[in-house]
Amino acid sequence: MWNLIKRWATLRTYLLVFGLLLSGFALQGYWDDAPFGLIESFRFVALFLLFLIAFVRRKMSLWIFSAMVLGIEVGMDFPEFSLELERFAKIFLRLIKTLVAPLIFATLVVGIAGHSNLKQVGRMGLKSLLYFEIVTTIALFIGLLAINTTQAGKGVQVTASSKDKAKSEELLAQKAEQKDHFVEIFPENIAKSVFENSVLQIVVFSVIFAIGLGMVKNEQHKLTMLRMNESLAEVMFKFTDIVMYLAPLAVFGALASTVAKSGVDVLMSLMKLVGTLYLALLVFILAVLLPIALFAKIPIRKFLSAVSEPVTLAFATASSEAALPKAMENMERFGIPKHIVGFVIPTGYSFNLDGTTLYLSLASVFIAQMSGIDLSIGEQISICLVLMLTSKGVAGVRGASFVILAGTVASMGLDPEKASVILGIDAVMDMARTSVNVLGNCLATAVIARSEGELEHVKA
Repeated sequence: MWNLIKRWATLRTYLLVFGLLLSGFALQGYWDDAPFGLIESFRFVALFLLFLIAFVRRKMSLWIFSAMVLGIEVGMDFPEFSLELERFAKIFLRLIKTLVAPLIFATLVVGIAGHSNLKQVGRMGLKSLLYFEIVTTIALFIGLLAINTTQAGKGVQVTASSKDKAKSEELLAQKAEQKDHFVEIFPENIAKSVFENSVLQIVVFSVIFAIGLGMVKNEQHKLTMLRMNESLAEVMFKFTDIVMYLAPLAVFGALASTVAKSGVDVLMSLMKLVGTLYLALLVFILAVLLPIALFAKIPIRKFLSAVSEPVTLAFATASSEAALPKAMENMERFGIPKHIVGFVIPTGYSFNLDGTTLYLSLASVFIAQMSGIDLSIGEQISICLVLMLTSKGVAGVRGASFVILAGTVASMGLDPEKASVILGIDAVMDMARTSVNVLGNCLATAVIARSEGELEHVKA
């Protein structure tokens, strides 16, 4: 019997059941006169099958996807109870944040001081920034093309709720304190950087520390520090494995509370915008990221296997931080050296936000369309030029995407509060753009490794 279940519980079967379950969720909104309990019973059976396959396959990504749909079900059926489940996601994210700084520090120090040289660090930095700028610029223009094709904002009449307006005011209050974003790259106090989880500042400190360690003449002192950091990196990866056992529970809580808060009414009224974003991101993956992977001779199947878990986690939690430790660990297992993983992925979290930049250009024009303003091609390109800079300036700021969007809307002569209309469905869009951010950063790491000649041992 067990052998029969194992043969039946394939990934193909899982995807089929997953698709049928999503159809069950959609069907409920259109089949009003369905027999009582029919659709609900179908969904419960499908959920049971998903968890059964996840148990048999023992893959974390399947557990996470199963927890996602269970969270949607619970959020729809028990909205008040679901609001309390958000604490599971908060606990998980707190534990993840404790991992980020020591993991980046240890990985970079061991990689640069133990195996690299100063010329390679500088070369990797230039290659990474050039790659990030080119790919994110393409993403911006794909966002413009998508929104101009679908015209998703034309004729939309949606008023922001008082809750969304209050949230937008809270986020926009962060703009009151003007900062020099170039200066903010450099840490003034590493303890403060760790406390605020400023990833880029931690990277800068770690690189300089590693360079300093590499210059130490006393081999005993150098080896002592290297061994300590090697041990720290190994322990932090084990710490990651322990915390990841909580991921399905965190995903369940995050999705349940999101569905309970947002409901489906706002989502349905702005479904064209959501559909445009998801379609544009899919085009970006197939038309930009896939050709880059093929050109760099990245083994696609192995790469997808390595990124499936962090990308799924990013999609479910809408948090890049949640996926960062697992992305670094999986990229190392994929065959990319520590010093490249430790440098490119954290740096990409500030400079290579493919999904976010695409969303910003798309959402800016959407709000203009919704406001009845027709932007010329020149005006839209000028918006992209502004976003090329601003989208990289406030990484790490809470609600950064909304803050940048509101600033862009204001530059078009519109009320920044018009952007608050999108807050009602921002969680749904954030899931997609965050997962593309993580996917793009993982691919960037593989591309830089290939350009450095350090991926030759990875075969398709």
